[in-house]
Amino acid sequence: MSQRVLLNATEINIILHRLACQLIENHNDFSNTVLIGIQPRGKFLANRLAKLLREDYNIADLQLGHLDITFYRDDFRRSDKPLEANKTEINFIVEDKNVVFIDDVLYTGRSIRAALTAIQSFGRPSEIELLTLIDRRFSRHLPIQPNYRGRQVDAINNEKVKVNWIENADEDTVYLINN
Repeated sequence: MSQRVLLNATEINIILHRLACQLIENHNDFSNTVLIGIQPRGKFLANRLAKLLREDYNIADLQLGHLDITFYRDDFRRSDKPLEANKTEINFIVEDKNVVFIDDVLYTGRSIRAALTAIQSFGRPSEIELLTLIDRRFSRHLPIQPNYRGRQVDAINNEKVKVNWIENADEDTVYLINN
């Protein structure tokens, strides 16, 4: 197994600032917009973006939530190992709000499809957008595309994109792993 670095900490930081600026351009003060990190790995990216927006761009009224999609996935019954659900933390209503789903890697699109179903439990958003750090553009099973992308990666199916965050892996790095 070999791996190479796709993005280092400096490049990730630059991308995060660019994504934050794109969100501000489209959502201004976020008064009608909520950010929702898709559990488990989208949570780290969502938290980091929210921190940037609050501290570096002075967005005071920012609503951030985390959505667990474990039992909404179409493949959750196909695993031999027991499922470990994550915690959904959405303390607001999404009814008539602009929702920005945040996930680290967009691969087949199945996680996003599950998130689209799961969010309906919290109301009917007026609009849903997707922000991903990595877009594996040639791997889609469903017609889902990001509105905001950090970097597009052309990885073949036996390659894996792994995103590490300081919060969970002691480094900010994105690897392309060849099995």
